Amino acid sequence: MPEAAPGSAPSIELERRSAGPRLPSEPQLPPASNISAHESQVPDGGYGSWAVVFGCAVLTWWFVGSTYSWGLMQAALVKQGLSSASTLSFVGSSTAACISALGLINARVIRFLGARRTALLGISLIGLGQILSGFATLNIGALFVTFGAVTGIGTSLCFMVVSVTPAQYFNKRRGLANGIVYAGGGLGGAVTSFAIDALIKSVGPAWTFRTIGFITLATGVPAACLIKERTTIRTAGFIEWSLFRDPRFIILFFAGAIGTFPLFVAPFFLPLYSNSVGLSSGVGAGLVAGFNFSSALGRFGFGFASDILGPVNVLFFALLLSAISMLAIWPVSTSLAPLVLFVVINGAANGGFFSTMPTVVGNVFGSARVSVAMGMIVTGWAGGYLMGAPIAGYLLNAYGGAESTLSAYHPAMFYAGSMGMGATGLVSLMRFRTSTRFFQKV
Repeated sequence: MPEAAPGSAPSIELERRSAGPRLPSEPQLPPASNISAHESQVPDGGYGSWAVVFGCAVLTWWFVGSTYSWGLMQAALVKQGLSSASTLSFVGSSTAACISALGLINARVIRFLGARRTALLGISLIGLGQILSGFATLNIGALFVTFGAVTGIGTSLCFMVVSVTPAQYFNKRRGLANGIVYAGGGLGGAVTSFAIDALIKSVGPAWTFRTIGFITLATGVPAACLIKERTTIRTAGFIEWSLFRDPRFIILFFAGAIGTFPLFVAPFFLPLYSNSVGLSSGVGAGLVAGFNFSSALGRFGFGFASDILGPVNVLFFALLLSAISMLAIWPVSTSLAPLVLFVVINGAANGGFFSTMPTVVGNVFGSARVSVAMGMIVTGWAGGYLMGAPIAGYLLNAYGGAESTLSAYHPAMFYAGSMGMGATGLVSLMRFRTSTRFFQKV
């Protein structure tokens, strides 16, 4: 029997039956047992589906690119004498921390505003925050408000949109779709890194912020107009408490909470580290761009691999590569060649984490529950987003500062690598709780 087209009477009736009884005032999420019924209606392609992926990729280009290029602005503002590296890293971390702090709220915002309006609001705040940051380069408090809060809120809105919307359009190729979306962020970071370095040298930090902000608005707003949800994203509340009875959810929650601590350490501190080994600021910008480009390849490659090898297997491998590169490669990278090797491996693994996590959540808990489940998991990332890079900065200051010997950076590297290894262990526990067969697709 041919499948019913989305929106047809049989399709609507199937959705009504699988969703269970609904109160007029508060729609209910479908139970996990009916996930397969919902997944059978996913189109898994078509012009509309790929248009949504493209729009999400452009949004990811800007909110990921701006965040991962913060290390260049940080180095320029440290050189300008605005504040220390540890304090300025807090500004960049605050932007990312908004993703977690507002994760549950944003899941509700999408429900009430819809994906398109939420995307428009988010990208507008990102551009506005960048423009306002151009007037705050001499005041660290104002920079916390403009880049940390305004841009951060916009980033959190866009992150939730791109995390939950593509899952409605893809099932068998969900990993590929998420990989393309998040690869946009890696490419955005690579291009933005070179642009920021050139702009800083020619017009200074203030106009660099403003220029990036105007370009963000000019390209991001049209892209946001391409995004729309296939079906109404329904959430029964801010938290679905029943998920905490699932050991897989608990393990994934804590794996993400620990695994986010090392994610921004490398891109935030590579420019300072490269200067400490005698490399020019241009080389530092190139390393950050290379990190972001590798992240783009990792987001696409690991996302594609999720469909073939299983998303949990791929998430484990991404976290393992990240931890090993932090513990074994970066501490001995005293010249350009090993630094490039570290950038390639760590950048790809870093990107793999972001593109694989939504696929894991979507596959385990279903597209109908991905919004609330992803919102709950992302909320657990708040500590890592906010404190991950600043802790590395404080360790660096405690052992001699950014201008000290290379050994001053080692405690920060070992701290980041150890956190990554802890997250790897938790994902391995989840994987082998699911299946003890080593080559099983999970």
